Amino acid sequence: MHLFYAPDILTDPELPEEEAGHCLRVLRLREGDEIVLTDGKGSFYRAVISAASGKRCQVKVTQTIAQSPLWEGHLHLAMAPTKNMDRVEWLAEKATEIGLDELSFLNCHFSERKVIKTERVEKIVVSAMKQSLKARKPVVNGMVDFSRFMDREFSGQKFICHCHEGEKPLLKDVFQRGEEAVVLVGPEGDFSPEEVQMAEEHGFKSVSLGKSRLRTETAALVAVHLMNIVNS
Repeated sequence: MHLFYAPDILTDPELPEEEAGHCLRVLRLREGDEIVLTDGKGSFYRAVISAASGKRCQVKVTQTIAQSPLWEGHLHLAMAPTKNMDRVEWLAEKATEIGLDELSFLNCHFSERKVIKTERVEKIVVSAMKQSLKARKPVVNGMVDFSRFMDREFSGQKFICHCHEGEKPLLKDVFQRGEEAVVLVGPEGDFSPEEVQMAEEHGFKSVSLGKSRLRTETAALVAVHLMNIVNS
């Protein structure tokens, strides 16, 4: 099934330009053909192409199908992006396929990348959403300083993953099913001791992802996967 992303389909019955190009030029669909859309907000739409010309593709919605949530709670991953953007993009793709609701990027003391452009990440998230047949697109937030992120209000569970010494429970043992949760994953050099202390002072619980030392993008994906396993 070819799935198209049209976030404004209920108010604008026309595919976005990039989606229209894929529909008309790549797949060579024409007026009268049936397609399936998603608004990324939880619904699929069966539709018929009503007009196709040049780069424009208008549709007529014939059926709305709500997709039940595939996991419980609101899963929010906040990570320090790696220096190599390919790894960030890989993480965004795989985390979307597995399941999360929000992705944020942190500028930490030991961050190797201080600036990130989210346009490419957005496209990858949309593609992964369509590939995995999901009707909800994760929110992608821009880079924010760690201290400013701490000033945000979060409801539900709050965790910070790090490798500093001390007893830390496993995320899978303390994460509670069905609740909102935000998990922090640091850069390759880990969170600084000051950042860990700041997080704990803001109500974040220090947790471990296991005995192996993981790369940033691997740790982030493990965290997302563990939360989905508990929520399954």
